[in-house]
Formats: sequence, structure tokens, C-alpha cells
Amino acid sequence: MGFTIGGIREMRSGSRRRVRTTECTAVAEYTGLWGWDVIPGARAASGQCSCGDRDCTAPGAHPLSFAEEVPAGAGLDDATKTWSRYPGAALMLPVGRAFDVIEVAEPAGRLALVRLERMGLPLGPVCVTPTGRARFFVAPGAAAELPQLLYRMGWDDADLDLRGLGAGAYITAPPSDLGGLGPVRWLRPPTLDTAGSPPQARLLLGTLAYICHRSHT
Repeated sequence: MGFTIGGIREMRSGSRRRVRTTECTAVAEYTGLWGWDVIPGARAASGQCSCGDRDCTAPGAHPLSFAEEVPAGAGLDDATKTWSRYPGAALMLPVGRAFDVIEVAEPAGRLALVRLERMGLPLGPVCVTPTGRARFFVAPGAAAELPQLLYRMGWDDADLDLRGLGAGAYITAPPSDLGGLGPVRWLRPPTLDTAGSPPQARLLLGTLAYICHRSHT
């Protein structure tokens, strides 16, 4: 017998146990190793969201309103206990607590990542979405400071495909599927050093803005 979240059948029992084990391990890694809260999220199939709302504006890309989060510090037993209540849920991370996010187009993000690494600048985790976006994890508060930072660097009037995600936003975490389009993947996985202390946005923003600008010209 399969299982559902809000009516969407996910998979059958054999693969379900394997996926659930993988999901619980990933949740415990995020909470226990990286110190991040994790929230069960909706999934999508054929454009239909598992939340059950036919008019959902973000199918498979938002937290389940009725689900409880797994708090930072939770181990495998606690993660498994909580996640078993929401089989098939996507792993979602709340932004604005341990990190903010600067999001750019994936091609620009890949170029920027290579350049930043060559420059020896501090970097946090970086992931890419199946929608073609690269997300750089930076210190909390970056999203609110972004307009002023861009102004100080002279990029406030530029046409940049760059935006900040801060408090109140949620992102789908690897290895979960985003909106039925495919999995989110790490370009630069978190480490013990970078997960808890992502870099200040100003250290990366100049390079990100420059490459985003070049991509539009």
C-alpha cells in the first residue's frame, strides 16, 4: 500500500522505507551536525501540491502548515520520530535564523563560485535548484541589508538578477525535490565551519553583482 500527503500517492512500501531512512538521516545531519531547523514541506506531482489546495501558488515549495519542525540539535532518533509523521515530506530550511540566502541565476552562480574560490574568500554552503537558481548561504541579516550594500558598492542602479532571501522565507534542501521539477543539489556542501558561521554578504556581493551584471550585457 502506498501513502499520501494531502492525496498525492508517493511510492510503494519497499522504496518508501529506503527513502524514509535516507530522509531521516538527512534531517538528522542538518539538525545535529549543521545546527539548522528543518521543517516538513509539501511535494508536487503533475502540478498538484500535496497540501491539498488546488489554488496553491507554490506547489511543492512551501512548508506544511500542520507539520512540526525538527529543531536544531535533534539527533537521528528524534528526527526519525518526527519525520515518520509526515512520510514523503520535503526537507525545508527556514531562512533568517542560521543564515540568509543570496540567489542568482545558476550560470552566474557557478562562475562566481569559481572566482570566489580562486580569490580565497570565505564561502558558505551553495546549492542549485532545478529551476536554474544558485543559492549562496550568508550570515543572517543579509537580505535586509542588501539594498544598502548594493548602493555602497555602486550596483544599486544596475539590472541584476540577484535577490536576497531573509526571515520568513523557506528553501527546499537537498536531496528533496522542488515542485516536482527535480532535486535540489549542493554545489558546495555545508561543513562544520561554514554551516554555523556563513560569511558576511559584503564579502561575496561585489563578485556576485559583477558577474550577474556581465551575464546581462
